[in-house]
Amino acid sequence: MNAPVPARPPRPRADWVLLAALLALTALFGLWYVLPGRHLLAGLSVFMAPPGLLALGVSLRSRLAAYWAGVLALFWFCHGVMLAWSSPAERGYAWIELALALVVIFAANLAGVKARFGKKT
Repeated sequence: MNAPVPARPPRPRADWVLLAALLALTALFGLWYVLPGRHLLAGLSVFMAPPGLLALGVSLRSRLAAYWAGVLALFWFCHGVMLAWSSPAERGYAWIELALALVVIFAANLAGVKARFGKKT
């Protein structure tokens, strides 16, 4: 007789937020770069592929994907700041990218922050 497989613990809310933010970033970059027909190759390979693949990793509960999402979100944040200041035509997209990058950073690091600053028992 086979032993029962233990059930996975429920997914933390921060993982759902991280997954939603990564998918929103993928959609944003698709609207921004791919849909208008500008920068098709760069839009797909540089902007859409990383958050899309990281969203897949987060959906499969990979902690490494959450880590790399936090790291890449720092680049997305810098990209958004740069375009918000330098390109008035793309300012709206840049502000959305900034907000989503901050959500990714905080959601990816919430478990570590809770472990570090949570209650000591």
